[in-house]
Amino acid sequence: MRPTDLVSPDSVCASLKATTKKHLLQELSDKAAKICGLPAREIFDALLHRERLGSTGIGDGIAIPHGKLSKLKGICGVFGRLDRPVDFSSLDGAPVDLVFMILTPESSGADHLKALACAARMLRDPGLVATMRGTRDNDALYSLIAQRSKPFAA
Repeated sequence: MRPTDLVSPDSVCASLKATTKKHLLQELSDKAAKICGLPAREIFDALLHRERLGSTGIGDGIAIPHGKLSKLKGICGVFGRLDRPVDFSSLDGAPVDLVFMILTPESSGADHLKALACAARMLRDPGLVATMRGTRDNDALYSLIAQRSKPFAA
């Protein structure tokens, strides 16, 4: 699986304006609704349900919120960079400024875990993360993701 299997140029946001975790999840849900055709409220509810199990803030200012939806036909992702970091109750307590949201069909099985692993592998490159943090253009941000689109082994 490649990062570009998860996001398209239309699903990258280089300047999210959210000021809280809830607001961020709403912005991501709104963007995903336009891409995958499901109601934003259903997406938001799935993300909130997962966050109640524990924060998807993985540390170092990065979060990978995710959820499974029964009506979803395929994997849908949104990548975003926040203008200002927000508290995300991350494992390390650091606020989040990079977020890679992943939605999968309920029947996706191992593909859900492969998508999460793909996003996490891409975001553990400190050089890439630093460059992403300095990028304020959607196309440039997508280009950085596309450059890292070698398939990762499962």
